[in-house]
Amino acid sequence: MATGLLTVDAVTQTFPLDGGGRYVALQGVTLDVRAGEFITLIGHSGCGKSTLLNLMAGLSQATEGGILMHGRQVTDPGPDRMVVFQNYSLLPWKTVRQNIALAVDTVYPQLTPGERREIVERNIQLVNLTAAAGKFPAELSGGMKQRVAIARALAIRPTLLLLDEPFGALDALTRGNLQQQLMQICQESELTAVMVTHDVDEALLLSDRVVCLRNGPAAGIGRIVEVPIPRPRDRLTVMEHPDYYHLRAELIHFLQEQRRLKRAARPPSRAAA
Repeated sequence: MATGLLTVDAVTQTFPLDGGGRYVALQGVTLDVRAGEFITLIGHSGCGKSTLLNLMAGLSQATEGGILMHGRQVTDPGPDRMVVFQNYSLLPWKTVRQNIALAVDTVYPQLTPGERREIVERNIQLVNLTAAAGKFPAELSGGMKQRVAIARALAIRPTLLLLDEPFGALDALTRGNLQQQLMQICQESELTAVMVTHDVDEALLLSDRVVCLRNGPAAGIGRIVEVPIPRPRDRLTVMEHPDYYHLRAELIHFLQEQRRLKRAARPPSRAAA
């Protein structure tokens, strides 16, 4: 767990504006992600959480600085990094099995058809979807679709799992069940994960460290909170841990302070003037 896996090295990311000029989304962000670690990124909308995740995935390139994986520059997407999005990103004309098989066939063309089928079926079983393997996305609930997306990601055996608010659109019960499944899968598979979330309780349940991002523009890391709660975890044991409410209060205080700063930075309205 002490081994460095991914390094965000002094990353600044800017975007061109329609009327000219540039918007600075992230500025001078530096972060080391250790092998086997689960990190969550929290902060208010516009703080660059998804921008940072996309840089780690290789979906975009930093304006300054860079992302290193095993000491090598990340320049494009690769099977060592798999992203799970909030909107599932499943092909509607393919079944559960076919959606997962498409990823496996693309990444492992050198394997025999039987070996690829075995990988697909094993990962379907891993997320408890065997009974739904022949169904199309339109026939699945939101929670089942997200399990397909997670199974597809895991099937290509990534080194780093990147999750962009994967449970944000789900009801509380489904969300809780998938959080528990994700924790178990990451622990059993010794996966490294970085996840974007707005949910403080989700962050404390899943994380080894919570990275708190300051408001944009020019967002950066405001605080990193260690979560010293032993694993394996479940929601009840986490909430009963003596550090839980102190950690929760620390995260909420950070978010409230960022909200206060955002309000203070707004120009006064004409009515107020």
